[in-house]
Amino acid sequence: MELKKLVYAVEDGIAVITMNYLKNLNAIDEQMADELMYVVDQAERDPAVRVVVIKGAPKAFSAGGDIGYFYQLIQAGGEVNMDGLISKVGAVADGLKRMSKMVVTSVCGAAAGAGVSLALGGDFMVCADNAKFILAFVNLGLVPDTGATYLLAKAIGTARTMELAATGRPVTAQEAKDWGLAYQVVPVEELDAATMKLARKLATGPLISYKNIKKQLYSAVYADYKQWLDETEVPTQRECAASLDFQEGCKAFMEKRKAVFQGK
Repeated sequence: MELKKLVYAVEDGIAVITMNYLKNLNAIDEQMADELMYVVDQAERDPAVRVVVIKGAPKAFSAGGDIGYFYQLIQAGGEVNMDGLISKVGAVADGLKRMSKMVVTSVCGAAAGAGVSLALGGDFMVCADNAKFILAFVNLGLVPDTGATYLLAKAIGTARTMELAATGRPVTAQEAKDWGLAYQVVPVEELDAATMKLARKLATGPLISYKNIKKQLYSAVYADYKQWLDETEVPTQRECAASLDFQEGCKAFMEKRKAVFQGK
């Protein structure tokens, strides 16, 4: 597959996946999701790869979904169907949890929407001190998707997950560290060095042990992840995406005004 929105490189046993579509701050569309699925599979199959690193641009890890694209569809009278994108990004996060190799996510700037799920998909998250995590779905009349509710509820409990999902408030890097989501928080200028230091340490570790630790955790915590995506998340987001509230949320975002929701 020709990569148009990612850069993939392997060196010294470390596969580095860089989201590189700065035009819309690495917003995840179906093309990027396809590329992510492809490189994650490549890394899993490549015996030379011992550790995987996923990173974004200095300004933003990922801005989440492409709201401008949704807005254009709505303005043209089209129907917004997110089923494919949700399933693909959810499959990426599931694939990272299932893969036999350790995954380090390196987060600088904003991780919003689907970007939160991608950041949580790793085994270790290293954050710059300017990182922030935003479940902004509610501001558009949507529910969190791409596995965010599932992953967060497992990691920080239902009360905190409800707060973040229902308010859309940003979570700082330090909060993420205090809540056990982030492994390490470092100054922005030290992020790459700290990420690669951890990746190199993991790359020289007991890989069979790592593989089986991940297998145990997946079985204990994430075994029903894919089923939950298909049976709960996709249908609930489908209902929201068909609502007038979602249309109003998109229009308000693009027009830089407060949304007026009607519960329809």
